[in-house]
Amino acid sequence: MTKVLIAFYSRNGSTERLAQAIAEGAHAAGAEVRLRRAREFVSADVMAKAPGWAENAARMNALYEAPTEADAEWADAIIFGTPTRFGATTAELKAYIDGLGGLWFQGKLVGKVGSVFTSTATTHGGNESTLLSLYNPMAHLGLIIVPLGYGDPVMFRAGTPYGASSVSGQQSTPPTEDDLEVARYQGRRVAQVAAALRAGRS
Repeated sequence: MTKVLIAFYSRNGSTERLAQAIAEGAHAAGAEVRLRRAREFVSADVMAKAPGWAENAARMNALYEAPTEADAEWADAIIFGTPTRFGATTAELKAYIDGLGGLWFQGKLVGKVGSVFTSTATTHGGNESTLLSLYNPMAHLGLIIVPLGYGDPVMFRAGTPYGASSVSGQQSTPPTEDDLEVARYQGRRVAQVAAALRAGRS
């Protein structure tokens, strides 16, 4: 069975919902999925300045384990998800990626499939730049980057060719059904590509 790791960070739940939809798509393609949420490393005082942050973190951390090196080594495909922070990835997800240096040094991630998704609070708030910025560490890790292109009709209604995305607005509006359908397509596509590569190696 193809193994897919979805390692994401989410503060208010929008990126989490995309991660769940990606997992649904990967499951539909026959993959085994691990959903993992990166952890905060700021103080409780900092978290208290953003309403709902601590409460949402507690809820999600009870649902999802933190991603580990072992998860990345286990996976045939790794899909990174993050909200945007000034047009780039969150520090929480980046800290996890930076912690994969040991596997990078051993070459254990080379040839695995990699893909990305994101959510932002504002229109043109950095979705595409955030997705593209994650392509850089994936290239260094040796992942085979799998974008979405326009291989499904839903791509003409939502998402980006670089990865699933959504715009939550200032009220943390959940992803639309089209956003979620793009995410499901991403899960299917990544699982299918990873399965084909795995079959080719065997």
